[in-house]
Amino acid sequence: MQFLKTLFWVLLAVLLVLFAVTNWTVVTLNLWGGLQADVKLPVLVIGAFLIGFLPTLAIYGARIWALRRRLETQSGPVANTPPPIRNAPAPPETTPRSNI
Repeated sequence: MQFLKTLFWVLLAVLLVLFAVTNWTVVTLNLWGGLQADVKLPVLVIGAFLIGFLPTLAIYGARIWALRRRLETQSGPVANTPPPIRNAPAPPETTPRSNI
């Protein structure tokens, strides 16, 4: 399983490098007030992806953290189990007295 995970990340890195090499062009961004910025296209695309992905990843991580905390509080420690019920000793037998 570790091999497949490593293979996935290596293939993703290779695809990202190939994308960056084939699209290494300058793009002019028109900003506010007549400002312009010259940015490489791969930097722009990866930056836009991260701007959209990181908040979603943070929300997902916070939700998983909250669910784990809730699960840990509901399970509780095993040491709080009550002791087993033991049978109480039988009361001594009494014989009825007769009034003569």
